[in-house]
Amino acid sequence: MLQMLLQLFQGKAHWIDLADNLLGYISFRAAMAALTALAIGIFLGKPVIRTLTRLKIGQQIRGKGIPDLYERHKGKEGTPTMGGLLILAGMTISVLLWGNLHNRLVWMALASTLFLGLLGFWDDWLKLRRKQYKGMPKRAKLIGQALLGLLVGAMLYWVPLVREGGTAVTFPFFKTLALPLGIFYIPFVMLVIMGTSNAVNLTDGLDGLATGCVIAAAMALAVLTYIVGRADFSRFLFIQYVPGSGELTVFVAALVGAAMAFLWYNAHPADVFMGDTGSLALGGALGTVTVFIKQELLLLLIGGIFVAEALSVIIQVIAVRRWNRRVFLMAPLHHHFEMKGWQESKIIIRFWIISALLGIFGLATLKMR
Repeated sequence: MLQMLLQLFQGKAHWIDLADNLLGYISFRAAMAALTALAIGIFLGKPVIRTLTRLKIGQQIRGKGIPDLYERHKGKEGTPTMGGLLILAGMTISVLLWGNLHNRLVWMALASTLFLGLLGFWDDWLKLRRKQYKGMPKRAKLIGQALLGLLVGAMLYWVPLVREGGTAVTFPFFKTLALPLGIFYIPFVMLVIMGTSNAVNLTDGLDGLATGCVIAAAMALAVLTYIVGRADFSRFLFIQYVPGSGELTVFVAALVGAAMAFLWYNAHPADVFMGDTGSLALGGALGTVTVFIKQELLLLLIGGIFVAEALSVIIQVIAVRRWNRRVFLMAPLHHHFEMKGWQESKIIIRFWIISALLGIFGLATLKMR
């Protein structure tokens, strides 16, 4: 009997040691974080959608003054929005379960994402109260994003992530080229976070478009965070090593899992929209992570779809105000292709493909240095 108890105890000790060893691997915890966030999102999806429908939290459709566009999208009016809450819930729970909660980068990334989610939630809420497409004033939204960016930038300036080159910006394709910004690193971080947050927000105009592009970009970032967080890999690839940044792999993996779960319900024809609650948060998360791993300029390539969408709006506004002419039939860019007669599903899938290719190419540049 004693021998049987001893064998049972030893068997349990073996499994405890095995579990302890597995939890020591970032790759294992990242995979579990993605699966956990995916499971939470799938499980909560239908109850959340039913609740949003019951509360009559429905989307207001843009383009009532543009007959062609409104005709395409009028069937979506009233579709539940604020679905970004589903993404934030799955991601947050998963990060708290699998992330290293002693790592300040994890907490900073999570706090930044949740803050922008709250800002987007308030914008969505105002749209619903006023029953119109516009929510909070653009200036107020930009001020909120700017304050977050300045806070993150100031923290990284006063408490650098690396001993040397903490405020330097590195360039893709070059091994040693870096531009030290000094105190100007703070507004640079602000621009990165604001830019990515608004760019994803602009991309969120068709069913699953922004979600799929975020997944592609985030998967590339998951690889980057793992590489940058390992001294051996980063040294081999001539990338600046950032101590502790490997834990962001778990954060990004949770984001991927949560976004995949949301895409399950957001795919065309969408059962729910993420709203600004999701788009501002997801964009801010991508920007914050790239700042932490010192790959800010590489995000321009990995997130090329978001860059193109944002640039299309900027170009259109400048052209109309300066020359009273349109460069695109309609901005953002995905609406231009809609006005050209492309089917919504064709635009979405082609943008996904481009986003995936850009993510792969972005990772390939690591060997081109």
